Amino acid sequence: MISLSRLSNKSAQIVSVVLLTVLSVMPLTVAAQKIIATATVIQQVEATDAYIRQVRGYLHEHPELSSKEVETTRFLQDEVRKMGLDVTPVPGTGFYAVLDTRRPGRTIGLRTDIDALPIVESPVNLKQPKRWISKNEGVSHACGHDGHMAILLGAVKILTAMKDQLRGKIVFIFEEGEETGSGIQPMIEALQPLHIDAFYGNHLASAFPTGVFAVQGGPLMAGAATVAFDVIGRGGHASRPDLSINPIFAAANILTGISIAWNNQRDITKILTLGISQIHGGEADNVIPNSVYVGGTVRFFDREEAERAFVLFRKVAQDIAQAHNCTVRFRDNMGVILNPVINDDTLASLALNAVKELYPDKILQGDGKWYAAESFSEYSRLAPSIFLFVGIKNEALGSGAEHHNDHFDMDEDALSYALGAMVRFTLNYLAAPVR
Repeated sequence: MISLSRLSNKSAQIVSVVLLTVLSVMPLTVAAQKIIATATVIQQVEATDAYIRQVRGYLHEHPELSSKEVETTRFLQDEVRKMGLDVTPVPGTGFYAVLDTRRPGRTIGLRTDIDALPIVESPVNLKQPKRWISKNEGVSHACGHDGHMAILLGAVKILTAMKDQLRGKIVFIFEEGEETGSGIQPMIEALQPLHIDAFYGNHLASAFPTGVFAVQGGPLMAGAATVAFDVIGRGGHASRPDLSINPIFAAANILTGISIAWNNQRDITKILTLGISQIHGGEADNVIPNSVYVGGTVRFFDREEAERAFVLFRKVAQDIAQAHNCTVRFRDNMGVILNPVINDDTLASLALNAVKELYPDKILQGDGKWYAAESFSEYSRLAPSIFLFVGIKNEALGSGAEHHNDHFDMDEDALSYALGAMVRFTLNYLAAPVR
């Protein structure tokens, strides 16, 4: 260290200016790591392609329902351990694993869901026999979660091999029961102490051609709310309806009243969809039932508007039921259950750039919103998040059936596209300076 007291006043002033100049340009952040070349990422993805196809095939043949993913979890944990990482179980069947580079930097969470659906799988897609068929009767991966798991395991394989070139931490998240929402709260609680800075997830999408990415900031997937209520009257013999209080007519009028109120008593500039999917009442032609059950869902992108819609729903239902001398019992699960997936704008920009680096001709032009709901929305409670769609539709192959459909299938070429984007985004995010 230079002692300014030993210099002349003029020399001391010069040295002071130099020191202040140097200090002013010194970074107040953790230095950025060297960017790993795009060619290297592509090479690694190509080398991993056969592995992720094999993993996807095995998982597709052995699907398990939400909260029952015991063998699925065992397989995934074994694969993660083979790559040198420890696993941390989360209550239920979910778990996570941490890649710690032992160098200061950001922490990013990469997530997959692991459950299947109670759907009997058709052996054919939209055109021909499928390559992989479920071996578990009545259960199938009809939403692409088998592909999501394969993608994340591919990312584990590539990123652990690059550990010495990285800084920060990567948390690989395997979430139980996305279809029922059973695993998200335990996972959120388990991840909270890890202080994750951002979350990344993707969903294979049958609406888009193979490898086409929907990357955008703001609302991407709808929030979900449950419609669940009973209209209660008084049962009796169908020959004398005047001696009963028929809840069937009351329920029918409630649904008519709701559809009218939906269009005339709320903000029509804010999209909400109302899907009534169940109405159950009575078991015999000559018996008026005591009650009727009505069920369905509401999808939305604005939670406040959804809450106002449910206030309207309850009022209309109660008023119409009263006009029929009936009452309404709203079930405990009536109302909002999941928030919409809303992408962070900064992360969306970073993700778009990552995709452009690898696949510049694979960007969807236009709005990629999907009205389905996703538990991924809950991760934004902990940190900013980004969720991407990757197309799996290939008419020549026969993939492109709707999700949750027995003919659902995917073009496995999409797996490498999704893997490349996940790895490139992660490398770019970790390489950025940390303030």
